[in-house]
Amino acid sequence: MNITITENAAKELNNKIGKKNGYLKIQNVMEGLACGAGVPTLLFVSSIDEKADLLIETNNRPVLMEKSELLLFDEELKIDYSDSANSFQLKSPQQIVNGRMSFVSNVK
Repeated sequence: MNITITENAAKELNNKIGKKNGYLKIQNVMEGLACGAGVPTLLFVSSIDEKADLLIETNNRPVLMEKSELLLFDEELKIDYSDSANSFQLKSPQQIVNGRMSFVSNVK
């Protein structure tokens, strides 16, 4: 798995996270969805679940992904930020995985 964070996304992450300690995590969030497929969401969490999470080094900062979800994503991923959509985007060379990816901080 190879994840790249664009310069625009890194800038927006720095604005949202500030000096808080934690980890970025890409996770398929299924709460409130009837289909059960999940929506890729960018989370900011305080800790790593050693059994479930895999820490992936990127060009900017490490990103967590649940081991059980790795097969749901393409091998090459890019986290971008769109000023016009005012949201993060998750892309691969083959597709836009989520063009309006939510950012949810669970760190106080």
